[in-house]
Amino acid sequence: MSLIICFFVLQLLTWSRVLLAHESRNNCSRSIMSIGAVLDLSSQMGKHQKIAMQIALQEFNRLSCSKLDLKIENSHGNSAHAVASAMDLTQSKQVLAIIGTITHSEANLASEFDDTIKNIPILSLISPVARSEKSSPLLPYFIQEGYDINLHMQCIAAIVGEFRWRKVTVIYELDNWFSSDPGILLDLSYSLRLVGSEIDNHVALPSLSSLLDPKSTIENELNRLKNKSNRVFLIAHSSLELANILFEKAKQMSLVGKGSVWVIPDGVAGLLDSVNSSSILNMQGVIGFKTHFMETSKAFRRFKFKFRRRFVLEFPEEENINPSFFALQSYKATRAVAQAARESQGKLTLEQLFKSNISRNGKFWQSQTFNIINVIGKSYRELALWSPELGFSKNLITQQLTEMNTNSASSGILSTVYWPGGIQFVPKGWTHSTEQRKLQIGVPAKGAFTEFVNVTYDKNRNKTSITGFSIDVFKEAVHNLSYDLDFAFVPFNGSYDEMVEQVYNKTLDAAVGDTSIMAYRYHLVDFSQPYVDSGIDMVVTEQSAKSKETWIFLKAFTKGMWLMMAALHIFVGFVIWLIERQVNEELKGFGSMLWFLVTVIFYAHREPIRSPLARTVLAPWLFVILIATSTFTASLTSMMTVSQLEPSVLDIKSLLKRNSPVGCNGNSFIVKYLTEVQKFKPENIRRINSINDYPSAFQNKDIEAAFFIAPHAKVFMAKYSCRGFIKAGNTFRLGGLGFVFPKGSTLATDISEALLKVLESGEIEQLEKDMLTIEGNASCSPLESKAKDGSPTGFQPFLGLFCICSIVAVLALLYNMICLLMSNVLTFTSYIHLTLTQLRRIWRWTTRYFARSSSRFQSGSLRSVSTATVTRNAEETVINTQ
Repeated sequence: MSLIICFFVLQLLTWSRVLLAHESRNNCSRSIMSIGAVLDLSSQMGKHQKIAMQIALQEFNRLSCSKLDLKIENSHGNSAHAVASAMDLTQSKQVLAIIGTITHSEANLASEFDDTIKNIPILSLISPVARSEKSSPLLPYFIQEGYDINLHMQCIAAIVGEFRWRKVTVIYELDNWFSSDPGILLDLSYSLRLVGSEIDNHVALPSLSSLLDPKSTIENELNRLKNKSNRVFLIAHSSLELANILFEKAKQMSLVGKGSVWVIPDGVAGLLDSVNSSSILNMQGVIGFKTHFMETSKAFRRFKFKFRRRFVLEFPEEENINPSFFALQSYKATRAVAQAARESQGKLTLEQLFKSNISRNGKFWQSQTFNIINVIGKSYRELALWSPELGFSKNLITQQLTEMNTNSASSGILSTVYWPGGIQFVPKGWTHSTEQRKLQIGVPAKGAFTEFVNVTYDKNRNKTSITGFSIDVFKEAVHNLSYDLDFAFVPFNGSYDEMVEQVYNKTLDAAVGDTSIMAYRYHLVDFSQPYVDSGIDMVVTEQSAKSKETWIFLKAFTKGMWLMMAALHIFVGFVIWLIERQVNEELKGFGSMLWFLVTVIFYAHREPIRSPLARTVLAPWLFVILIATSTFTASLTSMMTVSQLEPSVLDIKSLLKRNSPVGCNGNSFIVKYLTEVQKFKPENIRRINSINDYPSAFQNKDIEAAFFIAPHAKVFMAKYSCRGFIKAGNTFRLGGLGFVFPKGSTLATDISEALLKVLESGEIEQLEKDMLTIEGNASCSPLESKAKDGSPTGFQPFLGLFCICSIVAVLALLYNMICLLMSNVLTFTSYIHLTLTQLRRIWRWTTRYFARSSSRFQSGSLRSVSTATVTRNAEETVINTQ
C-alpha cells in the first residue's frame, strides 16, 4: 500500500513540473530560429550526428522560450553537395549557423558564390586542425571544432614503435577533407621516422560515394598489396562503410591472417559499437584507437538512453545501437550553438559563441587521450590508454602517475594482443612474396681471401655456391631480424670500389663481403655496424738475430723446474747411496755419493748398483733424466734460433728508402692507400689476387713486404706464420669491415641492430676462431707450431714423473730403515743400555756436586755471620768505655 502511495506522489510531482514548464512556455513569446546541419547521412557517423543534434535541440526547446529548428542537408560524402548544401541553408532557409562535416575549402568555395556565408558561423566537426589556422580573414566565422589529425598520426606511430615494425603500408580514403590537406601524410611519415619506421607503400582509395563498383576497386588495390612483402597495414583515414568493404575483401584474400597487422583509426574504431556482427568477424585481431571519454557518467547514460530510443525509431535496420564520441561531440556543439542563439535573439556573434563554451583554439572537443582497442570475438577489448605526453598506460591513474616516452623501448603494456590468425606473438609484418623482386646483394667474386667470401661454380650441378666468414655473419644477422628478408647473392667481378658504386647507383640493393669502411665511401653509401675491427698490417719475412746473452741456457727451464730437478736429484741420490753403502764398497764415502750424482746425469757412472732396491729407485729417475734432457735440448735450441728471429724490414720508411717492391690485394683500396697516403710508386706495387701466391712472391724476391687489412693478416699469419713470416711496424687503424647499403636505407639500421645481437652472443667471435683454426691446422704442422714457441718449460709437464720418483724413493727409504732396525736390534739395545747407564752416572755425579756445593755455601755463610757479630760487640764495648 505504501508503494502505491509513493508512486502516486511521484506522478503528481512529475505532472506538476510538466504543467509549470508548459505554463512558463505559454507565458513567454516563442521566436522560431533555424540552425543548419551539413551531414553525410549515408554514413554511420552522419546518422549518429543527426540523432545527437535532434536530441540536443529537443532538450533545448523543452526548457527555453525560443524555438530552434534543425535544417539538415545531406552531403552524401561529396564535396560539391556539401557546397550546394551550405549555400541552400544560407539562402533559402536563412539559418543562424551551420554545424557539420564541412571543410574550410568547401566553406571558402561557397562564400565565393554567396557573400552571406562569410557572416554566418560555421562549426566544422571533423576537419583536421593540425596545420590550418583556426580563423581565416576570408571566413572570420569559420570555427574548426574537429580533432587534431596530428595527434592521430602520433598515436598510429606510437603503436608501430611499440612493436618495432620497420616498414608499413598506409591506406587512406580520399574524401572531401582528407584530400584537402596533403600535409597529413607528411605528419604520419615524420612521426614514423621518430620511432624508426618508414612508409613502404601507399594506397589511396577514392571516396566511397565516387565509386561505381567499390568492391572491384578495393579488390584490385589489395591484389597489388598482396604481391608486396609488407604486411603492416595502417588505415590512416577511412569511413566505416569503406572499411567494412576493405576488411571483407582482405579477409577473402587471406590478408587478415597470420603474419598480418591491421591498425584502424578513430573514425572506424570509434564506431565499432554500432557495426553488425559480420563486419566484426572480418576484423578479428585488428588493433586501433578511439577517442577516450567518460562513458560511465550519469549525463552520458541519460544521453545514451535517449539516443538509442530515437535511433531505433529512425533507423530500425541497424543491429547495434550505441552512441559514439562523434554523436556526443555533435550533441555538445549543438547545445552550445543553441545557447548562443537564445542569447543573441537572432544574430550570432563570435563572442556569444565563445561564451557558450565554443573554444577559440578549436580544441575544446578534442580529447588528448585515446583508448587502444583490439577486436576479438563479437566485440573488442580495451588494452591501454595513450596520450602524447605520457605514452601508453593501463588506466587513467597510472597514466597520471607514470611518465613514459613514446619513442622509448617497448613498454610491454600491449603484450596481450590477439593478432589476426589467432597467434599470440607479435607478427613480423613481413612475408615472402613470389612476385616481388628479391634483393640483389653483391658479393666480391675475385677477393684474394676466399676465407671471407668464396664463390665457386659447380659445372655438374650448374649451380653457384657462395660461402665464407662474411657470408655466415650476414646470414646470422638476417636470422636476427624481426622480419623475413628475401634476397639473392650476386657475384661481382669488379673491385670493391666498383661494387660500392653499384650500390650507390642502385644497380645492387646491397653488398656483403670483407668491405672496409672508409671515409670516401661513406659519402656514397651507408655502412652497417662493423662486424670485425680492421686496420692495415705489414707482413715481411723473418731473419735471424743471434742472442749474445751469457746465461741463456738457464732460461730453457723455469726457476721452479730447476729447483724441483735439483732437490729431487739430490734426494734420489741420497736414498741410493744410503742403500748401496751397506753392500757396495765403491759407494761408502760421502764423496762417492757426490760424484755419483754428477755422473748419473750423463749416464756415465761407473759404480755398479748391486742392490735391487737401489735399482728400483734409480730406474724411474733415469727415465726422468732422459725426458728432461731432451726437453732442455729442444727448448734451448728453440730459444737460440726460432725465438730470436726478427722482421727483415722494420717499417715502411725502410721500404721507401730502398725503393722496394710490395704486394697487396689488387681489388682492394690498399692500392690507393699505398700510392696516395704512403707515397709508394705505382710501379713498385704488385697486385696479388690470391692468398696462396704471397709465399712464392716472397721466395722469388718479387716483393719484400705485403700489406693486408687486419682480418686478412690474421688469416695469412694463421696459415703461413710457421713458414717464416712475421708482422712488422704499427697497425694503421680503420673503421672495420661492414656491409654496404644505399644512402638512407632502413635495412642498414636493422642489420646493424641484428649484428650487435650477434656480436653480443659471441657467435661472430666463434665463427672467426673456427676460420683461423681451420687455416692454421691446414698449413702448419704441430711441430712447426711448437717450434714457434720459445718460452721456458715449467715443471707441470713432468709433475707425474716427479711424483712417481718421489714415492718410489720415499718407500725405498722407509723400507731400508725398517730393515736396518730389524737386523741390528741387539746392537741398538746394548747401545741404548750403555747410553742410559752413562746418563745415570752423569746424573748421580751432578746431584752430588750440587749437594756439596750447597753445604759449603751454607757453612761459609754461618762463619761470616758470627764474625760480623763479634766485631759489632767489640765496637760497642769500646764506645761504652770511652
